[in-house]
Amino acid sequence: MYNRILLAADGSKNAMRAAEEAAKLARLMPEAVIEVLYVVDQGKVREEVMRASNQAELEENRNRRLEPVLELLINRGVQYRSSIIHGDPGPTIVQHAAKHRIDLIVIGSRGLNALQEFVLGSVSHKVVKRASCPVLVVK
Repeated sequence: MYNRILLAADGSKNAMRAAEEAAKLARLMPEAVIEVLYVVDQGKVREEVMRASNQAELEENRNRRLEPVLELLINRGVQYRSSIIHGDPGPTIVQHAAKHRIDLIVIGSRGLNALQEFVLGSVSHKVVKRASCPVLVVK
C-alpha cells in the first residue's frame, strides 16, 4: 500500500496536523517509512540568513523547526527519516517524490480562501496539481 510516505513539513501548525495523519497511516502499515521533507524556500533564504550569525546556527534553526514533527513521529512509534533541501516548495516536493518513488504525499493546508489561493498560490495546490502519486491534504 503506502510504504513510502512523504510528509512535507515546515514547522507550522498545519505541518503538525499533517504529521498526525501521516503517523496514523504509517501505524497501519508496519513496513511504512515516513520521509519528513523540509524545503527551504529560496524566496525566504535572505531573511533566514540575516537572522543567523553563521552557517551552523542557520542549520540548527532549520532543524529546530522539524523537532516537534520528529518528536510526534517518535512518540507514535513510526519509522522516519528527515531531509532538508532547497528550492521552490511546490515543485521541489513533487520532484523529490517522483525521484524517490514516493507512494503518498501528506501535506498541510493553510486554508487560503479562493482569492488568496489565486493571487498567492498555495504549495498544497501546486503539489496536488503536479504530483504523480496520491496526495493527502490535511486542513
